[in-house]
Amino acid sequence: MTAVRREAFGRMPAEQGGGEVEKFVLESDSVKVEILSLGCIIAALETKDRDGKFSDVVLGFDTLEGYTKKHPFFGAVVGRVANRIAKGRFTLDGKEYQLFLNNGPNSLHGGAKGFDKVLWSPQVLPDGVCFFRLSPDGEEGYPGDLKVWVTYTLSGRQLAINYRAQTSKTTPISLTNHAYFNLAGQGSPDVYDHEISIEADSYLPVDDTKIPTGEVATVQGTGFDLRQPVELGKHLQKFHLDGFDHNFCLQEVQSPHLVARVRHPPTGRTMEAHTTQPGIQFYTGNNLDGSLKGKGGITYPKHSAFCLETQNWPDAVNKPHFPNVLLHPGEEYNSTTWLVFNTA
Repeated sequence: MTAVRREAFGRMPAEQGGGEVEKFVLESDSVKVEILSLGCIIAALETKDRDGKFSDVVLGFDTLEGYTKKHPFFGAVVGRVANRIAKGRFTLDGKEYQLFLNNGPNSLHGGAKGFDKVLWSPQVLPDGVCFFRLSPDGEEGYPGDLKVWVTYTLSGRQLAINYRAQTSKTTPISLTNHAYFNLAGQGSPDVYDHEISIEADSYLPVDDTKIPTGEVATVQGTGFDLRQPVELGKHLQKFHLDGFDHNFCLQEVQSPHLVARVRHPPTGRTMEAHTTQPGIQFYTGNNLDGSLKGKGGITYPKHSAFCLETQNWPDAVNKPHFPNVLLHPGEEYNSTTWLVFNTA
Protein backbone atom coordinates (compact mmCIF):
# COMPACT_ATOMS: atom_id res chain seq x y z
CA MET A 1 0.00 0.00 0.00
CA THR A 2 1.11 3.53 -0.76
CA ALA A 3 0.16 6.41 1.51
CA VAL A 4 -0.16 9.85 -0.09
CA ARG A 5 -0.36 13.14 1.75
CA ARG A 6 -0.10 16.79 0.72
CA GLU A 7 1.20 19.73 2.72
CA ALA A 8 2.16 23.36 2.23
CA PHE A 9 5.82 23.93 1.33
CA GLY A 10 5.99 27.70 0.90
CA ARG A 11 5.07 30.61 -1.32
CA MET A 12 6.85 31.70 -4.49
CA PRO A 13 8.47 35.17 -4.35
CA ALA A 14 6.26 37.94 -5.74
CA GLU A 15 8.72 38.63 -8.58
CA GLN A 16 8.31 34.99 -9.64
CA GLY A 17 4.53 35.26 -9.72
CA GLY A 18 3.75 34.30 -6.13
CA GLY A 19 1.61 31.20 -5.75
CA GLU A 20 1.53 28.43 -3.17
CA VAL A 21 3.92 25.52 -3.52
CA GLU A 22 2.73 22.18 -2.20
CA LYS A 23 4.66 19.07 -1.28
CA PHE A 24 3.31 15.58 -1.91
CA VAL A 25 4.66 12.72 0.17
CA LEU A 26 4.34 9.21 -1.29
CA GLU A 27 5.26 6.42 1.10
CA SER A 28 5.46 2.65 0.82
CA ASP A 29 7.10 0.25 3.27
CA SER A 30 10.44 0.59 1.46
CA VAL A 31 10.50 4.01 -0.28
CA LYS A 32 9.41 7.52 0.70
CA VAL A 33 9.46 10.27 -1.93
CA GLU A 34 8.63 13.97 -1.63
CA ILE A 35 7.56 15.87 -4.77
CA LEU A 36 6.89 19.59 -5.16
CA SER A 37 4.29 21.28 -7.35
CA LEU A 38 7.11 23.62 -8.42
CA GLY A 39 8.80 21.97 -11.39
CA CYS A 40 7.48 18.52 -10.36
CA ILE A 41 10.68 18.42 -8.29
CA ILE A 42 11.69 15.25 -6.44
CA ALA A 43 12.87 17.02 -3.28
CA ALA A 44 13.67 13.88 -1.26
CA LEU A 45 13.74 10.14 -1.80
CA GLU A 46 14.42 7.84 1.13
CA THR A 47 15.25 4.20 0.63
CA LYS A 48 16.62 1.39 2.82
CA ASP A 49 20.12 0.02 3.02
CA ARG A 50 20.81 -3.66 3.69
CA ASP A 51 20.35 -3.11 7.43
CA GLY A 52 16.94 -1.54 6.88
CA LYS A 53 18.17 2.00 7.60
CA PHE A 54 16.54 4.77 5.55
CA SER A 55 18.60 7.54 3.94
CA ASP A 56 17.68 10.35 1.57
CA VAL A 57 19.51 9.62 -1.69
CA VAL A 58 18.73 12.75 -3.76
CA LEU A 59 20.39 16.16 -3.64
CA GLY A 60 18.29 19.25 -3.01
CA PHE A 61 17.28 21.85 -0.45
CA ASP A 62 15.39 21.87 2.86
CA THR A 63 13.31 24.93 1.98
CA LEU A 64 11.60 26.46 -1.03
CA GLU A 65 14.10 29.32 -1.12
CA GLY A 66 16.85 27.05 -2.44
CA TYR A 67 14.68 25.96 -5.36
CA THR A 68 13.64 29.52 -6.32
CA LYS A 69 17.28 30.58 -6.80
CA LYS A 70 19.65 29.37 -9.50
CA HIS A 71 20.49 25.67 -9.09
CA PRO A 72 21.43 22.85 -11.48
CA PHE A 73 17.87 21.51 -12.01
CA PHE A 74 17.91 19.46 -8.77
CA GLY A 75 15.12 16.87 -8.99
CA ALA A 76 13.12 18.79 -11.59
CA VAL A 77 11.19 17.84 -14.70
CA VAL A 78 12.87 19.67 -17.59
CA GLY A 79 11.31 20.63 -20.92
CA ARG A 80 9.89 21.21 -23.46
CA VAL A 81 13.14 19.69 -24.65
CA ALA A 82 15.57 18.12 -22.22
CA ASN A 83 19.27 18.53 -22.88
CA ARG A 84 20.82 20.80 -25.53
CA ILE A 85 19.65 22.26 -28.82
CA ALA A 86 22.53 23.62 -30.92
CA LYS A 87 22.53 27.43 -31.11
CA GLY A 88 18.96 27.25 -29.70
CA ARG A 89 17.72 27.01 -33.26
CA PHE A 90 15.61 24.67 -35.36
CA THR A 91 13.46 24.79 -38.48
CA LEU A 92 9.96 23.31 -38.80
CA ASP A 93 7.85 23.45 -41.97
CA GLY A 94 10.18 26.08 -43.41
CA LYS A 95 9.99 28.37 -40.37
CA GLU A 96 13.02 28.99 -38.16
CA TYR A 97 12.55 29.11 -34.39
CA GLN A 98 15.04 30.81 -32.05
CA LEU A 99 15.17 29.78 -28.40
CA PHE A 100 16.83 31.50 -25.46
CA LEU A 101 20.54 30.65 -25.12
CA ASN A 102 21.20 29.62 -21.52
CA ASN A 103 24.15 27.25 -21.92
CA GLY A 104 26.96 28.98 -23.78
CA PRO A 105 25.91 29.07 -27.45
CA ASN A 106 23.10 26.55 -26.88
CA SER A 107 19.66 26.21 -25.33
CA LEU A 108 19.46 23.77 -22.41
CA HIS A 109 16.51 22.06 -20.66
CA GLY A 110 13.77 24.31 -22.04
CA GLY A 111 15.42 27.72 -21.84
CA ALA A 112 15.31 30.67 -19.44
CA LYS A 113 12.11 29.60 -17.69
CA GLY A 114 11.55 25.96 -18.49
CA PHE A 115 9.18 23.44 -16.93
CA ASP A 116 11.45 23.25 -13.86
CA LYS A 117 10.67 26.84 -12.80
CA VAL A 118 6.86 26.91 -13.05
CA LEU A 119 3.99 25.86 -10.79
CA TRP A 120 2.00 22.81 -11.91
CA SER A 121 -1.60 21.94 -11.00
CA PRO A 122 -1.70 18.78 -8.86
CA GLN A 123 -4.26 16.02 -8.57
CA VAL A 124 -3.84 13.44 -5.83
CA LEU A 125 -4.16 9.79 -6.90
CA PRO A 126 -4.58 6.71 -4.66
CA ASP A 127 -0.89 5.81 -5.13
CA GLY A 128 0.67 9.06 -6.33
CA VAL A 129 0.14 12.50 -7.84
CA CYS A 130 -0.53 13.83 -11.35
CA PHE A 131 0.69 17.31 -12.32
CA PHE A 132 -0.73 19.28 -15.25
CA ARG A 133 0.19 22.47 -17.05
CA LEU A 134 -0.49 24.21 -20.32
CA SER A 135 2.65 25.54 -21.96
CA PRO A 136 1.30 28.34 -24.18
CA ASP A 137 2.16 28.78 -27.85
CA GLY A 138 5.45 30.64 -28.09
CA GLU A 139 6.59 29.92 -24.54
CA GLU A 140 10.40 30.01 -24.56
CA GLY A 141 10.18 30.24 -28.37
CA TYR A 142 8.49 26.86 -28.90
CA PRO A 143 5.44 26.51 -31.21
CA GLY A 144 2.01 25.28 -30.16
CA ASP A 145 -0.14 25.15 -27.05
CA LEU A 146 1.24 22.09 -25.27
CA LYS A 147 -0.79 20.28 -22.63
CA VAL A 148 1.50 18.27 -20.34
CA TRP A 149 0.77 15.70 -17.63
CA VAL A 150 3.49 14.29 -15.36
CA THR A 151 2.38 11.44 -13.09
CA TYR A 152 4.38 9.95 -10.23
CA THR A 153 3.16 6.67 -8.75
CA LEU A 154 4.83 4.59 -6.06
CA SER A 155 4.36 0.86 -5.71
CA GLY A 156 6.57 -0.90 -3.18
CA ARG A 157 10.16 -0.31 -4.29
CA GLN A 158 9.21 1.16 -7.67
CA LEU A 159 8.68 4.82 -8.55
CA ALA A 160 7.08 5.28 -11.97
CA ILE A 161 7.21 8.61 -13.83
CA ASN A 162 4.83 8.95 -16.76
CA TYR A 163 4.95 11.89 -19.17
CA ARG A 164 2.10 12.70 -21.56
CA ALA A 165 1.62 15.65 -23.89
CA GLN A 166 -0.65 16.93 -26.67
CA THR A 167 0.02 19.90 -28.94
CA SER A 168 -1.89 22.31 -31.19
CA LYS A 169 1.13 22.74 -33.55
CA THR A 170 4.04 20.49 -34.43
CA THR A 171 6.70 20.94 -31.75
CA PRO A 172 9.78 19.11 -30.48
CA ILE A 173 9.34 17.48 -27.08
CA SER A 174 11.58 15.39 -24.85
CA LEU A 175 10.84 15.27 -21.13
CA THR A 176 12.91 13.86 -18.30
CA ASN A 177 13.49 14.14 -14.58
CA HIS A 178 16.84 15.61 -13.48
CA ALA A 179 17.25 14.07 -10.01
CA TYR A 180 20.81 13.87 -8.65
CA PHE A 181 21.41 10.61 -6.80
CA ASN A 182 23.98 9.43 -4.27
CA LEU A 183 23.12 5.97 -2.96
CA ALA A 184 25.43 6.47 0.04
CA GLY A 185 23.03 9.23 1.08
CA GLN A 186 22.87 12.83 -0.14
CA GLY A 187 25.75 14.87 1.28
CA SER A 188 28.26 12.05 0.85
CA PRO A 189 31.38 13.54 -0.78
CA ASP A 190 31.46 11.56 -4.04
CA VAL A 191 30.06 8.63 -6.02
CA TYR A 192 33.42 6.98 -6.81
CA ASP A 193 32.50 3.81 -4.88
CA HIS A 194 29.29 3.29 -6.90
CA GLU A 195 29.17 0.52 -9.51
CA ILE A 196 27.31 1.38 -12.70
CA SER A 197 26.23 -0.48 -15.82
CA ILE A 198 24.35 0.91 -18.83
CA GLU A 199 22.79 -1.35 -21.46
CA ALA A 200 24.05 0.56 -24.50
CA ASP A 201 26.20 -0.55 -27.44
CA SER A 202 26.71 3.02 -28.67
CA TYR A 203 26.91 6.60 -27.42
CA LEU A 204 27.01 10.11 -28.87
CA PRO A 205 30.39 11.88 -29.00
CA VAL A 206 30.04 15.64 -28.40
CA ASP A 207 31.83 18.84 -29.39
CA ASP A 208 33.32 21.26 -26.86
CA THR A 209 29.87 22.79 -26.21
CA LYS A 210 28.40 19.33 -25.45
CA ILE A 211 26.41 19.15 -28.70
CA PRO A 212 26.48 15.70 -30.38
CA THR A 213 28.69 15.69 -33.47
CA GLY A 214 26.16 13.50 -35.28
CA GLU A 215 28.28 10.36 -35.03
CA VAL A 216 26.77 7.33 -33.31
CA ALA A 217 29.90 5.68 -31.93
CA THR A 218 30.38 2.16 -30.62
CA VAL A 219 31.26 1.87 -26.93
CA GLN A 220 33.45 -1.16 -27.67
CA GLY A 221 37.01 -0.64 -26.48
CA THR A 222 36.31 2.81 -25.00
CA GLY A 223 35.68 4.32 -21.58
CA PHE A 224 32.01 4.47 -22.58
CA ASP A 225 31.63 0.70 -22.49
CA LEU A 226 29.54 0.30 -19.35
CA ARG A 227 27.77 -2.88 -20.41
CA GLN A 228 29.46 -4.68 -17.52
CA PRO A 229 29.46 -3.01 -14.09
CA VAL A 230 32.42 -0.70 -13.39
CA GLU A 231 33.46 1.04 -10.19
CA LEU A 232 33.07 4.67 -11.14
CA GLY A 233 36.15 6.25 -9.51
CA LYS A 234 38.57 3.61 -10.80
CA HIS A 235 36.96 3.71 -14.24
CA LEU A 236 37.33 7.50 -14.56
CA GLN A 237 41.00 7.20 -13.57
CA LYS A 238 41.69 4.31 -15.92
CA PHE A 239 40.32 6.16 -18.95
CA HIS A 240 41.45 9.67 -17.83
CA LEU A 241 37.87 10.93 -17.91
CA ASP A 242 36.78 14.10 -16.11
CA GLY A 243 33.33 12.55 -15.71
CA PHE A 244 30.36 11.66 -17.89
CA ASP A 245 27.83 14.01 -19.51
CA HIS A 246 26.85 11.89 -22.50
CA ASN A 247 23.85 10.31 -24.15
CA PHE A 248 23.91 6.53 -24.33
CA CYS A 249 21.85 5.08 -27.18
CA LEU A 250 19.29 2.52 -26.07
CA GLN A 251 17.39 -0.15 -27.96
CA GLU A 252 14.37 1.45 -29.60
CA VAL A 253 11.55 -0.73 -28.37
CA GLN A 254 8.10 0.27 -27.16
CA SER A 255 8.18 -2.03 -24.15
CA PRO A 256 9.94 -1.06 -20.92
CA HIS A 257 13.36 -2.59 -20.42
CA LEU A 258 16.24 -2.34 -17.98
CA VAL A 259 18.65 0.33 -19.23
CA ALA A 260 20.88 1.13 -16.25
CA ARG A 261 21.77 -0.24 -12.85
CA VAL A 262 23.72 1.37 -10.03
CA ARG A 263 24.94 -0.42 -6.92
CA HIS A 264 26.56 0.99 -3.80
CA PRO A 265 28.41 -1.96 -2.23
CA PRO A 266 29.03 -0.38 1.23
CA THR A 267 25.28 0.10 1.91
CA GLY A 268 23.92 -2.54 -0.47
CA ARG A 269 21.56 -0.01 -2.08
CA THR A 270 20.78 -0.57 -5.75
CA MET A 271 18.82 1.48 -8.26
CA GLU A 272 17.57 0.34 -11.64
CA ALA A 273 16.20 2.49 -14.44
CA HIS A 274 13.71 0.99 -16.89
CA THR A 275 12.30 3.09 -19.72
CA THR A 276 10.62 3.30 -23.12
CA GLN A 277 12.88 6.19 -24.19
CA PRO A 278 15.62 5.84 -26.87
CA GLY A 279 18.37 7.51 -24.82
CA ILE A 280 19.76 8.05 -21.35
CA GLN A 281 22.03 10.92 -20.38
CA PHE A 282 24.54 9.74 -17.78
CA TYR A 283 25.88 12.73 -15.88
CA THR A 284 28.31 12.61 -12.94
CA GLY A 285 27.74 16.08 -11.45
CA ASN A 286 30.85 17.52 -13.13
CA ASN A 287 29.62 21.11 -12.67
CA LEU A 288 28.84 20.80 -8.97
CA ASP A 289 31.50 22.91 -7.24
CA GLY A 290 30.59 23.09 -3.56
CA SER A 291 29.12 26.58 -3.88
CA LEU A 292 25.52 25.54 -3.14
CA LYS A 293 24.41 24.73 0.38
CA GLY A 294 22.02 21.80 0.23
CA LYS A 295 20.02 19.91 2.83
CA GLY A 296 21.34 20.26 6.36
CA GLY A 297 23.71 23.00 5.17
CA ILE A 298 25.88 20.42 3.38
CA THR A 299 27.73 21.53 0.25
CA TYR A 300 27.76 19.43 -2.90
CA PRO A 301 31.22 19.11 -4.50
CA LYS A 302 32.07 17.85 -7.99
CA HIS A 303 31.13 14.19 -8.59
CA SER A 304 28.99 14.05 -5.42
CA ALA A 305 26.02 12.71 -7.39
CA PHE A 306 24.97 11.08 -10.65
CA CYS A 307 21.97 11.62 -12.94
CA LEU A 308 20.33 9.04 -15.22
CA GLU A 309 18.11 11.17 -17.46
CA THR A 310 15.95 9.03 -19.75
CA GLN A 311 15.13 11.09 -22.84
CA ASN A 312 15.37 11.52 -26.58
CA TRP A 313 18.82 12.16 -28.01
CA PRO A 314 20.21 15.69 -27.58
CA ASP A 315 19.76 18.07 -30.55
CA ALA A 316 17.56 15.48 -32.30
CA VAL A 317 15.46 18.30 -33.79
CA ASN A 318 18.50 19.26 -35.91
CA LYS A 319 19.69 15.74 -36.74
CA PRO A 320 17.29 13.82 -39.02
CA HIS A 321 19.07 10.48 -38.43
CA PHE A 322 18.39 10.71 -34.66
CA PRO A 323 15.11 9.32 -33.22
CA ASN A 324 12.05 11.45 -34.01
CA VAL A 325 11.51 14.21 -31.45
CA LEU A 326 8.51 15.90 -33.09
CA LEU A 327 4.96 15.75 -31.74
CA HIS A 328 2.17 16.55 -34.20
CA PRO A 329 -1.41 17.71 -33.52
CA GLY A 330 -3.71 14.73 -32.97
CA GLU A 331 -0.86 12.60 -31.58
CA GLU A 332 0.07 11.96 -27.96
CA TYR A 333 3.55 11.94 -26.47
CA ASN A 334 3.59 9.16 -23.89
CA SER A 335 6.70 7.94 -22.13
CA THR A 336 7.35 6.17 -18.84
CA THR A 337 10.44 5.60 -16.73
CA TRP A 338 10.51 3.27 -13.73
CA LEU A 339 13.10 3.62 -10.96
CA VAL A 340 13.42 0.53 -8.78
CA PHE A 341 15.24 0.68 -5.42
CA ASN A 342 16.52 -2.44 -3.75
CA THR A 343 19.34 -3.89 -1.68
CA ALA A 344 21.93 -6.43 -2.79
